[in-house]
Amino acid sequence: MRALKIAGGAATCLIVVAIALFLTAIPSAFVASFVQDRIARETGYRVAIKGKTEIGLWPSPSLTLHKVTFDRPGSSASDGRLAVGEIRAGLELASLLSGAPKISELAIDHPTLRLPMLRERTGASLPAGPGRPENTPDNEAAFPIERVTVSNGTIVFFDPQTGSEDAVGDINASVTSAADRKINITGDARPGGRALTFSIAATPPAGPLGPQNIPTELTLEISGAPARRLTARAEVRINGEMLLVNGLSGSLDGGKFNGWASVDLASKPLVKVDLDFQRLDLGARPPRTGVPRSGAQPWSDAPIDVRGLNYVDAQITLSAAELKIGEARFAPASVEADIAGGLLKATFSNLGAYDGQARGVLAIDAKASNPSYALKTDVTGVRALPLLSGLADFNSVDGRMRATADVRGTGANLRAILSSLTGSASIDIRDGAIRHLNIAKMIRALTSGTLSGWQKRPDQATDLSQLSATATIAKGRAVTNDLFLAGPLVRMTGAGTVDLGSKTLAFRVEPKLVMTTEGQGGGADPIGLGIPVVVQGSWSEPRIYPDVAGILDDPAAAYAKLRELGQGLFGQSGAGGPDKSGPKFGETLDSLIRQGLGAATGPGGPPANRPSQDSSSQNPSSHDKQPPVDEIMKQLFGR
Repeated sequence: MRALKIAGGAATCLIVVAIALFLTAIPSAFVASFVQDRIARETGYRVAIKGKTEIGLWPSPSLTLHKVTFDRPGSSASDGRLAVGEIRAGLELASLLSGAPKISELAIDHPTLRLPMLRERTGASLPAGPGRPENTPDNEAAFPIERVTVSNGTIVFFDPQTGSEDAVGDINASVTSAADRKINITGDARPGGRALTFSIAATPPAGPLGPQNIPTELTLEISGAPARRLTARAEVRINGEMLLVNGLSGSLDGGKFNGWASVDLASKPLVKVDLDFQRLDLGARPPRTGVPRSGAQPWSDAPIDVRGLNYVDAQITLSAAELKIGEARFAPASVEADIAGGLLKATFSNLGAYDGQARGVLAIDAKASNPSYALKTDVTGVRALPLLSGLADFNSVDGRMRATADVRGTGANLRAILSSLTGSASIDIRDGAIRHLNIAKMIRALTSGTLSGWQKRPDQATDLSQLSATATIAKGRAVTNDLFLAGPLVRMTGAGTVDLGSKTLAFRVEPKLVMTTEGQGGGADPIGLGIPVVVQGSWSEPRIYPDVAGILDDPAAAYAKLRELGQGLFGQSGAGGPDKSGPKFGETLDSLIRQGLGAATGPGGPPANRPSQDSSSQNPSSHDKQPPVDEIMKQLFGR
């Protein structure tokens, strides 16, 4: 609004000057002084013309000023300032001759507008400067210029306290006005390296702008990933330093919305927004490339810039019939957000999420150079697969999920935030499945060697009645001591650590096979291998292998359990099975396990009495008679 008044006052001055130039030959230095004085009286802003002033009469009258600056009297380096490389005003000769001078075009080249970003609201509007006129019908007349062009412009936002700056460059704009008072503004810019185009159409009513609504239409498009397109129309009212936007409606990326907004431009901006969307798409995931993604790839180091929260206060209410975050959908959704003093607090009390509910609070503190984040959330009765795959591209678990998290972190990028997390979390999934994994088969495979990776196959799965864990998180490391999995043929307990920042894990689990298809609460006792299993490395491709120390601690007990397992699977020795080969196979299996026990303990008894390496080498035939342990395991588990 101030810029509009400055431009209007400057335009009036240029008209008067042009008439004087056309009628008399006045030195350019005098013209520059006249322009400076007239603009100061009309707008209250001080003008300095540091370059030359040029007067032209052919092919039409014109006035050109070079190196012009605008600021307020008494301002300092921490105040706003406008510097323009060149201002050229062209006038219509016929209008001069008729006594009603009219500027046909005002061209502004290489303007740089420096705007201070205030961290606190002062409670008072910026001073108008001496000589600023009151709002009267005369000085609020229609803008007396047919066309204004801005080329190669820059807006610099700077923090007077820290000295930090951010700039939006390559600004080009065109403003045209018609006889019906309709004003059209079109232009483009490059904020953050992305191309932005905009168009505004407004029809100010006759008379003062303050008490009247201005029908306004806006179109805004931003290229890049993701591309954005906003269209809106509203009744806009200018009331001093307050911008009121009523009857607001439009669409954002095809999702229609309606509501209202207001902006208090006195001191630090205060924005109030209340919008209701049919569909709101936030944080769309970048499109997939032809290169397969790996979960082992590090988290992004791309900066997350939240400094803008320091320079605006806001009260925001958003509701949506459908809210999309990444590929996850929430319906319905309601979010209340407040921004004050660099602190954002967003509360989502009712998010419908895949047959369940989610609620929580997100806080971002942007005051410090290293911003902090806090999230407290509770998810209940949600289907795990669509939620986890939509938010984190994790599609290995399905079932009814209950999860909680209360975490805090700091950092300037995603990797730093995750590496600093502290707090607690829990997850409990019931009546679902671990997709693409057959854990029972993995247990059997471990008897013959180390596994590299999760051995995923799209045609396999492990049904589960419960998968649960609670974790304490410190410095990005989540530690759990109560990992539990129960399914029709599998039980597993364990403990370990997940390093969230490096995407690695280190677990020691006790897998057990159960001779029943019942889930949690089944009557059969689980039969373990007697050998803990280590899962270690990248969480996308970990190494999975038996803990050798476990089998050496008590080999007799381990093989005894294997023998029990074999009898449970294939029938007791001498007992009938589901087919005619059951008794014979059971006897063979019993014999193999007995040989395995003999190979493990040796003829002298337990491991402590096992013959030394030297004595074994002297009588190799005694070992040749015993089948290798992995051969026993292969036959035992049909491998």
